[in-house]
Formats: sequence, C-alpha cells, structure tokens
Amino acid sequence: QVQLVESGGGSVQAGDSLRLSCAASGRTFSIYAMGWFRQAPGKEREFVAAISPNSMIIYYTNSVKGRFTISRDNAKNTVYLQMNSLKPEDTAVYYCAASRVIATIKEGYSDYWGQGTQVTVSS
Repeated sequence: QVQLVESGGGSVQAGDSLRLSCAASGRTFSIYAMGWFRQAPGKEREFVAAISPNSMIIYYTNSVKGRFTISRDNAKNTVYLQMNSLKPEDTAVYYCAASRVIATIKEGYSDYWGQGTQVTVSS
C-alpha cells in the first residue's frame, strides 16, 4: 500500500511558478513510476507528466512541455512538479499517482492516488 500526499498548490498570477510536491509513504517508493494528473472544473482528469523509478524515462502532455518539469528524489520518497510560465488554463486540482508501470500512468491509470492540491492561475 502506498499513500500519497500532495502539497504546494496555491493561487498565482499568469507567468508565475509553483512547485508541487508529493510525499509517499512506505519503503517501496523507488520501485514505482510516479505521475501527475490534473482535473479542471467540468472537465475530465488528464495526464500531465510521468517519471520512471530511476528517472530515465519521462513523459509530458504536449500542453506543458517546456514549462513543467517532473523530478523525483527516491531518498526522500518524494516526486515534484515544477511549473513555470503558468497559464490560466493550468488551473485545476493536481493529483499525484503511483504505478508499477509508467505506461499505465501515461494512459491515464494508476494504482494509487493522492487527494489533490488546487492550483489557480489568474490572468
């Protein structure tokens, strides 16, 4: 069992930056691929980024490429999402996810989910 707790959300202006963190419980964090999803009001949850256990494989959805960076620190059981040049369309609840297979995260599925953290970007 893996428990995920996100933090770092908030309200910012367009062009600002935020860094989300996701702390995972348990000793097996390093074997899980990790990812970030987001869900805007009235929209379906969408994949944002994923990172393999050894950080060698990383995926991003096209709309965040060049602006967001996913990273992880296995010693701290934490995955991060650095978000730069934020836009109003990035406004959503951001969820952390963990899965044994990175491909499943990219396809929108995960074994474990966090509770979410709100990101609001105003113009």
